Amino acid sequence: METYGALSLIPTVAVVATAVITKRPVAALITGVILALIMLDPSDIMTPLTETALAVMADETIGWVILVCGLFGCLIALLIRSGAANAFAEVLAKRANTRNRALLSTWFLGLVIFIDDYLNALAVGASMKKVTDKFKVSRQMLAYVADSTAAPVCFLIPISTWAVFFSGILESADIAGQGEGLSMYISAIPFMLYSWLALILVPLVATGRIPLIGPMKRAEARTAAGDPDISADELPAHAAGPAPVGPRHHAWNFIIPIVSLLFFSWYYDIDVLKGVIIALAITIPLFGLQKVIGWNEMLDTMMDGFKLMIPALSIIVTAFMFKSVNDSLGMPQYVIESLKPLMTAQWLPLVAFLSMSLISFATGSSWGIFTITIPIIIPLAQAVGCPLPLALGALLSASAFGSHACFYGDATVLAAQGSGCTVMSHALTQLPYAIMAALIASVGFVVLGYTVV
Repeated sequence: METYGALSLIPTVAVVATAVITKRPVAALITGVILALIMLDPSDIMTPLTETALAVMADETIGWVILVCGLFGCLIALLIRSGAANAFAEVLAKRANTRNRALLSTWFLGLVIFIDDYLNALAVGASMKKVTDKFKVSRQMLAYVADSTAAPVCFLIPISTWAVFFSGILESADIAGQGEGLSMYISAIPFMLYSWLALILVPLVATGRIPLIGPMKRAEARTAAGDPDISADELPAHAAGPAPVGPRHHAWNFIIPIVSLLFFSWYYDIDVLKGVIIALAITIPLFGLQKVIGWNEMLDTMMDGFKLMIPALSIIVTAFMFKSVNDSLGMPQYVIESLKPLMTAQWLPLVAFLSMSLISFATGSSWGIFTITIPIIIPLAQAVGCPLPLALGALLSASAFGSHACFYGDATVLAAQGSGCTVMSHALTQLPYAIMAALIASVGFVVLGYTVV
């Protein structure tokens, strides 16, 4: 395949710069897509643009994401509009009677909802807004806590969609034997330094042991002054206005749908789509028979919840288009080939982590890009004598960083959506802490490179 060398980095630089300047990730991604298409064939842009868009929309993964996110929007809207989320929040509020306890309760809830990062990013922020708002915690801080317990937790728990996905890659690439992919994945968990550090930083930041930095400090100051930066994309009042907690509104109306979602997702081999469908099938009659919300109003609320997810889905779809054109330019291959001379046994973990973090951050791809790179990096690690668990841990740490830090990554988008702040305000307030964890992880990979190898 033809590659464009260093020129393949131009669309990525344009996307990041445009996203920072305009604070509109969709516009930034479309700019990057068009720029890449001009580089590929300046004589015809419309044909490959429409073909790329149609190919992305026909992709099974995109269909899965649209259904999962849309149905999650339906479920979250029902939980809020019915008063179930308020009732659950009041139970937590009785225990979370300080700001620190509210944020630590949010962190703990994120640890519990480990089965899928989409579920985590959406459910944690949506269910804890009422509690953290009471203590004037900024929505950006809430999104940071929710996002930091999304992909990082899913990486560290082998019963998750991420573990299943990456185990499958290891087997399909013949790196692990049939049925042994999960065992190899588990062996790499101790070396997933970024995920561990991202999780550890949250309670330290939330309780003030690590001071607030830059954009997060300003967001917290605005909220404390009564001027919070809240997204206009929150559920509209008629769909999700806080229903008063009456005798029919109790925490079990929140707990039963969430537990159903977790249990049936696990029961169907970590299939969150099946889990959310069954959770809705349980929630609708549960609320209807109790008359906590009328049947017609329930259907209207579900439609509003689905529509709420359209901004998030538009970012995810354009991010997939951007990944596709980046692959056509050969950007991932260029970065890997450029760094191969640095791949000694001692330095491979660090180089793999930094280079793949850059690619994952730039493309917004935490899954697809690694289907290409794992079959390249892992055999290289075997050739130079680097232990496979360490090399795999470095690669998966890079994937976690990309999911956590990328402005237009799906988990970043969904955490902002669930918490009720704009995507760019969440991304920019979170970025310093993501970089902090990445720098510490880099030092850790240097140490491990000279002690484990």
